[in-house]
Amino acid sequence: MALFLILAGLGVLFVLALLEARLILWGLVALGFAAIWQVLIGGAFEPIGLGGLAYLPGILLIAFSVPLVRRLVITAPIYGAVKKILPKVSSTEQEALDAGTVGWDAELFSGKPKWNKLLDVRKPTLTAEERAFMDGPVEEACAMIDDWDTRHNRADMPEEVWTFLKENKFLGMLISKEHGGLGFSAQAQSMIVSKVACRSIAAGISVMVPNSLGPGELLEKYGTPAQKDKYLERLANGLEVPCFALTGPHAGSDAAGMRDSGVVCYGKHEGKKVLGVKLNWDKRYITLGPVATLLGLAFNLYDPENLLGKGTDIGITLGLIPTNHKGVNIGRRHFPSRSAFMNGPNSGKDVFIPLDWIIGGTDYCGQGWRMLMECLSTGRAISLPAIGTVSIKQALRVTSAYARIRRQFSIPVGMMEGVAEPFARIVKDAYMYEGSRAATAAMVDEGQKPSVISALLKYRTTEAMRDRLNDAMDIHGGRAICDGPANYLFSAYQAVPVAITVEGANILTRTLITFAQGALRAHPFLYSEISAAQNDNQKEGLKAFDKAFAGHTAFMLRNICGSLFHNITLGAFASTPTQGPLKKHYQQLHRYAQNFALVGDWVVVVLGGDIKRKQMISGRMADILSDLYLWSTTLKRWEDDGSIAEDLPVVEAIVKDRIAAIEASFQKVFANFPNPVMTFVMRRLVFPFGAYAQPSNDRANYRLAKSMLMHSEQRDRFTRDLYISFDPEDRTGVLEDALKKVEEAADAEKKFIRALKKGIISRRLDRDAIDDAVEQKIINHNEAGLLRAADEATDNVIRVDDFASDELAKVGRSGANSGHIAAQ
Repeated sequence: MALFLILAGLGVLFVLALLEARLILWGLVALGFAAIWQVLIGGAFEPIGLGGLAYLPGILLIAFSVPLVRRLVITAPIYGAVKKILPKVSSTEQEALDAGTVGWDAELFSGKPKWNKLLDVRKPTLTAEERAFMDGPVEEACAMIDDWDTRHNRADMPEEVWTFLKENKFLGMLISKEHGGLGFSAQAQSMIVSKVACRSIAAGISVMVPNSLGPGELLEKYGTPAQKDKYLERLANGLEVPCFALTGPHAGSDAAGMRDSGVVCYGKHEGKKVLGVKLNWDKRYITLGPVATLLGLAFNLYDPENLLGKGTDIGITLGLIPTNHKGVNIGRRHFPSRSAFMNGPNSGKDVFIPLDWIIGGTDYCGQGWRMLMECLSTGRAISLPAIGTVSIKQALRVTSAYARIRRQFSIPVGMMEGVAEPFARIVKDAYMYEGSRAATAAMVDEGQKPSVISALLKYRTTEAMRDRLNDAMDIHGGRAICDGPANYLFSAYQAVPVAITVEGANILTRTLITFAQGALRAHPFLYSEISAAQNDNQKEGLKAFDKAFAGHTAFMLRNICGSLFHNITLGAFASTPTQGPLKKHYQQLHRYAQNFALVGDWVVVVLGGDIKRKQMISGRMADILSDLYLWSTTLKRWEDDGSIAEDLPVVEAIVKDRIAAIEASFQKVFANFPNPVMTFVMRRLVFPFGAYAQPSNDRANYRLAKSMLMHSEQRDRFTRDLYISFDPEDRTGVLEDALKKVEEAADAEKKFIRALKKGIISRRLDRDAIDDAVEQKIINHNEAGLLRAADEATDNVIRVDDFASDELAKVGRSGANSGHIAAQ
């Protein structure tokens, strides 16, 4: 009976923890258990005397459920200690935290995801106007672009391409119709940038930047009526080309540490003495800077005489300056990874501007960092994920064709297991990252500002871009490394370091920002606790801290019990929004989200302010969070695409890969966690039976690779919204043309190769062997024609470019002024 009561009591406590029950309920249960124990085991009910001690835990729990009592006895001492050890959140950090919103990322941090927060996000759809633009002007622009000419002969897009983009308002997609722009959705912007970038990374970036962080978006959101009237329509029509100068020599990833300054003072403007700002700045890596007519500028504003009445140190402020303004030094170029998009430095010394050139006017002086973070939380969710994702999809499109067309050892190279392994990685990532790109853009269209999600997606898509382009290069071999007009991979391969570096270098986005800021923003209680601890009003701070701390305690207990329960039962009782084929995958997602909530919470609690220093652990937690997100959006994509049974194998392979990656990351966190006791407990809670997950197996990967080696609806679906040409004179159209002809000749090819192997005919350097096959009646004349057409098309595909020596000598010549660079 005693054993039964103990087990029953533990079971009840376990359920209370899972339900995050209020403290008073814990107390009542404890009192009830004590009474039952006395009656059934002791034989008498003794609420007083020594027997009354059994009721003490329940009495204390009930007492502590009263906020005033709890604050006096428990919370106040903890609150005092936390106030001393917590690092102060800087103003720029606070603005970054306040700029974004939380959504599905908060559900993952909670460990108990509400599926509607994911599945109710709109499907990736375009309006009729947006689709017409994709099928019209975007197709025309793609057809006009000659990537080799752009990056090799000109180091810029031709004037006719620039003119076409401007006249068709490619540079004004985010500007509202009210102000002369296209007013397109985030989804449309992402897809348009993707499609253009699949033809030329330089062109894609040139379209992307005006529609991301820059003057257009800043004016739309914060500009004065006069500023909007003056500039937005001109920006939308391409009459003004914008750039935004944030990064400087001493402020890269730490952009808030910029040394660029402005001082409020009186000066001359258009012949009149006016109040304004004298600016000094030195910026670099500014995309579109060399061709910009309108410069957005971030600087620290000072007002030593307090002329604006806002104090002497006002803070980061944003200005808008015509590039032909006196003192602006702009026009020289960087050459990042030898990419052709416009990028360069700019500077100014003692440049005076009037106050009405400050974006938003004087009301927005000192609010520049908040403005930038609010724009970045949405812009970064659209721009680089589009470039990274389309590069993977394009790698799939061209590699699937090449791997079927190119033969070695009498078989298509794509049929070889050694080739199928990297090719399957391209297949899976093309599906997975398109799902994440589309879902994230849809979140932005619903009004979310997913700052944490945009950070993780930026680093994951661009890292995947690097890895999958490497795989594609490996499969193509010499065909890929010989650059020239026919090379369709090298341009994107060249640009990989740019994507990795811009809008927050991946190495710091992963290790310093994603999890550390994500924990502050998306954790259910941490942000409230820190805000309370930093409240200057001690009484109000303690009250707020007490409420958050009580919730956090219940959250920790639930995480402990939830992780143990779901891991012992292997997720069999975890929640799921469906009873269909994805049921087990949703249940496992819930299970691993619960594990992430447990470990993430303990990492934050134990490391505290050191979380920014323990960047390797933080980076691994970021990897887990991003894997959970990619897993989530993969499931959503399958649902959004119409639950196509043919695509289920790739979904299952992706899920297996994500689980294996998550378990590996957990293992690395545990191996390096500074508290051995908590490490032991976490390991037992997360892996009660050990870590056993394996990625998708060879057979599954081979089938995925093989399924892509032909024209099919599935191949088109996995590479949707690319520019696809069937023109044999086009550098990618030659692949589609050859693949079609190889498929048509497939049956004849089998007969031909079989005859070769049997020695009935002999292989020759010319195509006379096909005539021999006809004479031997192995194939008929029609089949011979198909074979000749396929053979000629194959030759066109595998041909590589070559040059006269003097042509390559031109490439080595540089217009760079080394003396100027040294002076910089």
